[in-house]
Amino acid sequence: MTSLDKPTEETTEADDARAVTEAALFEAFGGVRGMIETVLPGLLFVTIFTLNNDLHMSAIAALAVSVVLVVVRLVMKDTVKHAFSGVFGVAFGVVFAMMTDNAKNFYLPGMLYTLGLALAYIVTSLAGVPLIGLILGPVFKENLSWRTRNPGRKKAYTKASYAWGFILLAKSAILFPLYWWADTEQLGWVLVTLKIPPFLLAVWLTWVFLAKAPAPIDVFAEMEAAEEAEKAEKAEKAERERREREQGGTGGALPGPPEADGEAADLRGGRHRKA
Repeated sequence: MTSLDKPTEETTEADDARAVTEAALFEAFGGVRGMIETVLPGLLFVTIFTLNNDLHMSAIAALAVSVVLVVVRLVMKDTVKHAFSGVFGVAFGVVFAMMTDNAKNFYLPGMLYTLGLALAYIVTSLAGVPLIGLILGPVFKENLSWRTRNPGRKKAYTKASYAWGFILLAKSAILFPLYWWADTEQLGWVLVTLKIPPFLLAVWLTWVFLAKAPAPIDVFAEMEAAEEAEKAEKAEKAERERREREQGGTGGALPGPPEADGEAADLRGGRHRKA
């Protein structure tokens, strides 16, 4: 290997690590399709309400499109966690808005959820168990190994969780004053506008932190290797016991000739004594 080859290999390994990180983040946060499923119900609600100021029609349309998105995923046998979360969020908004007869309240459950999530990211980071690590650990097949065995990765998860927390706090700081002071249409359009950019910023920062972090420890591979080693050890032990049994059985049939040799020696000794 020449001195020029080594940087090339290191660059390739780094690129592979980044690609794995990108794929994991894409899976964890739903990718482009997940973003569409997040934005579409709220966009439909505020569009219809802006056009005809009809709370019931807007709410039913938003809920209907959320259900359709889940059905499409079920038909395509795709993961439904992102679509289901959208349905629940929209359903809470619809119920709350209709119970209070206030269209603005369609957005309130989601805003409260965003604020709670922001606090959860920050509090778990302060507690040494960053929420983003709990979310992404299973995706990277490392579970909680980063907590005790991979301090560099724990540090990256902590930074990413703080990033998510403060970004969501900033979003809440914009939305809650609008909830009190702006009308439903203004709040709705600002909320739809703020759906994607903060999310993309948080995902990008997470990718930056994790791309520079040590590689995850694949605990699933370790468990499989331990199981294979245990099976091999059991097989080796069984084979050793089988050989010992075979040798024991053969050893019990061999002592005959020494006894015969002893008898022959006694006879020769007897002849010598007679002589």
